Amino acid sequence: MSSTSSEHDVTFSGERPGRGDGFAYDEARHLSAYLYASTLAGGLDVLDAGCGEGFGTEMLAGGARHVLGIDYSDGAIASARRAYQLPNLEFRQLDVYDLAGLNLQFDVITNFQVIEHLPDPPKFLTAIRAALKPDGVLILTTPNRLTSTSENPYHLREYTADELEAVLRPIFGRVDMYGMMGNQKVQAFEQERARQVQRLLRLDPLGLRHRLPAGLVRFAFGRLSVLVRRRVAGSATETQTILPSDFSVVEEHRPDALDLVALCRP
Repeated sequence: MSSTSSEHDVTFSGERPGRGDGFAYDEARHLSAYLYASTLAGGLDVLDAGCGEGFGTEMLAGGARHVLGIDYSDGAIASARRAYQLPNLEFRQLDVYDLAGLNLQFDVITNFQVIEHLPDPPKFLTAIRAALKPDGVLILTTPNRLTSTSENPYHLREYTADELEAVLRPIFGRVDMYGMMGNQKVQAFEQERARQVQRLLRLDPLGLRHRLPAGLVRFAFGRLSVLVRRRVAGSATETQTILPSDFSVVEEHRPDALDLVALCRP
């Protein structure tokens, strides 16, 4: 499933991971979490909560016994069903709060880049916990607020590791906080993206963007996200070859982590 850059100009919101020309970084960073989860999901029943268009969910199905991907978006689920058809892979349009109606429990639940959007994370996490087997594990990722390079109008809250752990611990019996790191190519991309974002923000020294209607801000965010990626690609060509293997999960608190990675057990 690849798209041309012109298609991204029209459809890319700046939120769900971009794919195709100019989006190697987005795709690789997204898939790196699935690559890590795949090492824990072999032969097991897996739920991908917030699966989007399913290109990461398919990776889980490579070794898992069965994978169910759910998402609130009809369009995303329709796209996933068209693109990925495997005997042990299933997609359903479903809100996570309706999980109880399935009467299913899972060995592994993945939830990547979702919690930062939620107005009531404890309610969401409680529903997830109820769908875990007693010895199951939730693998959750979210951007690290300490290393975010731009303001994302789709995020209600970004977390530090300590802040995220404080949300998770009242709900789960065990929480291990890890970090997603990047190699030199990834670091070069992030440094150049931060530089390009700051160039754009200097055009609004009075912060007038914070007074604009939310719809307009989100539209502008998507267009400017494409612009930033083009500028990064033009100044650092090696970032166009970033792969999921250029990222790695380290089993420790790292304030410089790109994403927070939490392993949560009942």
